[in-house]
Amino acid sequence: MSDPILAAAVPAPGDPVLNMAVFTAFILFAFVLVMRVRRRSGVATSDYYTAGSRFSGTENGLALSGDFLSAATFLGIVGAVAVAGPDGYIYAVVAFVAWLVALFFVAELLRNTGRYTMADVLGYRLRKRPVRAAAATSAVVISTLYLLGQLAGAGGLIALLLNVTDRAAQSAVIAGVGAVVIGYVLVGGMAGATWIQIVKACLLLVTGLVMAAFVLGASGLSLPALLTSAVENHPGGEAVLQPGLLYGGSLTANLDLLSLALGGVLGVAGLPHIMMRFYTVPDARQARRSVVSAIWIIGTFFLLVLVLGYGATALVGPQAILAAPGGVNSAAPLLALQIGGPVLLALVSAVAFATILAVVAGLMITAAAAFAHDVYAQLIRNGKATAEEEVRVARRVTLVIGLVGIAGGILANGQNIAFLAALTFAMAASANLPTLLYSLFWKRFTTTGAVWSIYGGLTVTLTLIVFSPAVSGTPGSMLPDLDFAWFPLSNPGLVSVPAGFLLGYLGSVLGAERPDAAGFAQMSVRALTGAGVQRAVTGDAASPPPLGRHRPGAPGRDPVAQRGHPEPAGARGPAAPARGPGRPGVPGPDPALRLGRDRPYRPGEGGPGGPAGPGGPGGPRR
Repeated sequence: MSDPILAAAVPAPGDPVLNMAVFTAFILFAFVLVMRVRRRSGVATSDYYTAGSRFSGTENGLALSGDFLSAATFLGIVGAVAVAGPDGYIYAVVAFVAWLVALFFVAELLRNTGRYTMADVLGYRLRKRPVRAAAATSAVVISTLYLLGQLAGAGGLIALLLNVTDRAAQSAVIAGVGAVVIGYVLVGGMAGATWIQIVKACLLLVTGLVMAAFVLGASGLSLPALLTSAVENHPGGEAVLQPGLLYGGSLTANLDLLSLALGGVLGVAGLPHIMMRFYTVPDARQARRSVVSAIWIIGTFFLLVLVLGYGATALVGPQAILAAPGGVNSAAPLLALQIGGPVLLALVSAVAFATILAVVAGLMITAAAAFAHDVYAQLIRNGKATAEEEVRVARRVTLVIGLVGIAGGILANGQNIAFLAALTFAMAASANLPTLLYSLFWKRFTTTGAVWSIYGGLTVTLTLIVFSPAVSGTPGSMLPDLDFAWFPLSNPGLVSVPAGFLLGYLGSVLGAERPDAAGFAQMSVRALTGAGVQRAVTGDAASPPPLGRHRPGAPGRDPVAQRGHPEPAGARGPAAPARGPGRPGVPGPDPALRLGRDRPYRPGEGGPGGPAGPGGPGGPRR
């Protein structure tokens, strides 16, 4: 949307008193919900980070949808379609296809090999200190950047609701929204954020259906009639139905489109707050069900977004959208005002506000967990931090991340938040996804490769973003009065994603470190079968402590039996003796390496992550 469209008169933003009343009501409702959830939650790190892995696949699918259907999708994509037609809808298509990558390559394997964060997966067979530091850095940077876009969207939305046009007043609004979310996260943790996301996903679907029904009703229930009205009300005429308004017309524009698609399709599976949601379910089957449910919900909503976008073109007009506070992000609220009056505007804006609250809450928890669990508990305290101490640090980090996000959101106010989200996706695809895929599927991958891939992917992506037209050099840049853009593409994915994969490969083949073939075999068995998987508890993924109190030297209780299921054989005793020769009292070969055995692996047999644990009876030597 580099060519500005002439502005028209701005319609009234409804009744500010009614808008504020609906806003306040939702804030109070969310606060009551979070408080109820907190009373039922424990104080363990698993309760704060992953809600104790107690959610079902369907519930988590709703929460995933709520976490993903952010202000960028609801506000930014509706506005992008209204102004740029099919080019704006590319954001939705790319985001939907990206979930297939998460379904087939990440969801189950991640749930089987990790506990809270990506670093748990990498630390399974790589040296823990370097990869934890790198993974935590990536999670904090990506989550904070995504946070900026969400808070910027909140500022534009509330500015429209309250008819706030002053830049300083909009900044105060962003600060207020950030403070509310910080409070929710400090009180409710992941359980509170999850229920807000579930409620928000349901409200968003219902709101989208109601608005789409109004829009089609205004066009005589005829989609062709709606598109005809959109053509008549758009300055570009029939161009609004054809590609090219945003990305067509030049080689650079086409490369930018390809870059956006590559970063978006591969980015979702690498987003830290999406990966963390796979640990809020009890097993890999529920993780897979979560993604399938999310695909159905997100796909349905994106079909509604297409109707709403062209409805905004036909009934509001791109001139009015661009002239309103918040720019393209104001298309959905203005459409609600046009078709349903101040009441529908207030309700739709409250749902959009819920969208922002839910996503920001998940982002803050993810960033806090990355630092508190990976850096503080595992690196600074060497795994000796208590659960209460780790949660206390996580809450403090939440406050710091929130303040940084507020400052960045003020700076990003007025940007198209769908584009800001696309930049975040490119960063996740460049730094996180290569490392994850290599760790899960490539036997020769080493710690050096992981560190090169994460730090290199982040550095390349951030450098290209800073020196791109998204930051300077054009009227639509974040700094339009400056010009230091030497990279021609607005989205760096076309260069940064291959660079991340290449750096991971080069670090592994050129580094002096030898690959851990035994560790890869163990990880492969656990990733594919789920052998020895426990619910999220404090500790390393590679060396989980037994649950509950136990005598020194005695095996811990099996988590399957703790959840009320029959206790598997060997759960309370030492691992079965290894087949083949061995001396009494000496642990035999790791069963995870005996790939030809004639029965499935069972928790308690000394496999990786089982009750015996690495280094215990029958477990691998470290």
